[in-house]
Amino acid sequence: MSENRKFTARDTALEVLMQIERANAWSDSSLKRTIAKNGLEGREAALATRLAYGVVQNRTLLDYYITCYCVQKAHRLEPVIRNILRIGGDQILFMDKIPERAAVNEAVEQAKRWGRPRAAGMANAVLRKCVASKSTLPWLPQNDPLRRMTVQYSHPRWLVERLVSLVGAEEAEEFLRLDNRPVATCIQTNPLKTTPEELAQELRDAGVSVQPHPWLAGCFEITGTGDLERLPAFAEGRCTVQDAAARLAAMAAAPAPGDRVLDVCAAPGGKSFAMAMEMGNRGDILSCDIHPHKLKLIENGAARLGITIVRTALADGRERHAAWVEQADVVLADVPCSGLGIIRKKPDIRWKDPAALAALPAIQRAILGNAAAYVRPGGVLVYSTCTVLPEENGGVVTDFLSGHPEFVKEDFDLPGIGSCSGDATLWPQRTGTDGFYICRMRRRA
Repeated sequence: MSENRKFTARDTALEVLMQIERANAWSDSSLKRTIAKNGLEGREAALATRLAYGVVQNRTLLDYYITCYCVQKAHRLEPVIRNILRIGGDQILFMDKIPERAAVNEAVEQAKRWGRPRAAGMANAVLRKCVASKSTLPWLPQNDPLRRMTVQYSHPRWLVERLVSLVGAEEAEEFLRLDNRPVATCIQTNPLKTTPEELAQELRDAGVSVQPHPWLAGCFEITGTGDLERLPAFAEGRCTVQDAAARLAAMAAAPAPGDRVLDVCAAPGGKSFAMAMEMGNRGDILSCDIHPHKLKLIENGAARLGITIVRTALADGRERHAAWVEQADVVLADVPCSGLGIIRKKPDIRWKDPAALAALPAIQRAILGNAAAYVRPGGVLVYSTCTVLPEENGGVVTDFLSGHPEFVKEDFDLPGIGSCSGDATLWPQRTGTDGFYICRMRRRA
């Protein structure tokens, strides 16, 4: 594509999709970088984001229809053309506010701009067939329910099969459906700076749609924020973004004012901040991460929220620090995981290589075993993930407890969830939260 031409939202989305395909890039970081490079703002930046995420989210279904209307199967097309067709198809099938004619014409022109003029006619024909057949799209494979769900909700077959084995076909399909639906932003009131009532009024005065969270006090679900970071309520630290599930992990840890807390995998700091608020900003929280630049995110977040008890340390959760042994009243190990509980917010997680995920439980066991050494006798250890796979959740805890008889699971209560017998798996289709796992353990005195 010509370097002198101004990039459009569609060109930016295409560039991002090509980066994902060629370099296995993450969509969120690629979008931020490419939108900034191409100088997009406001509506154009929002459209580029929506198009890129939409294609990632609906990739299998889009390819299914492209294959139905194209002489070549989608996977045989040149990547640039395939992604131009995906972008066009996503607008036609899933975006009501963009005229269908505009979606077709833009795809034709995009093929020309990207040096593929001979493919422009094919793009025109395929997308016009999508428009003409929009109300009578080809049947999805009904004789194979797993195949149908794989195509309809654009999830890999292995994940669909696994979900069905865990919760049954009906709940698995609802899980997949929710992964592809828009999610309201969940925010938490910062009690160090304001009250829930004052925060809600401030946001409404700024034109934000605000709904109290259905069962979590001090939290709201908001839409219509525009650039959230530019809102004074956020910029000045009167609220922070955090899903209810992550907030519940901090509540399960239940640190008291004055406690010494260690958050071993803390970045970007949300659970450390939630615990600091629960503690009334009294005590000490050491927030650790393996990446130096992420420590700066934690420090900046704490400063914005007016939290003074959070300190940071560069540390690998698997490596022992002798000075920390048996020093913490509460240790939180929110470990690296497959992230399959947050696909609705990070759609490309679904396309992770399952072979790579198989190595995660060993890492999780190592972090949990090391973090346990930092808990004082009588103290609390909380293990959490943002996945729903039992081998990363209860399986890791079971292995840990079999080798650490000094720890026992401890019952706890959570709002909206109820009484938990030592641990709880939060399923989006049941709780309306991210998919999450929380386990609370006590070290014998």
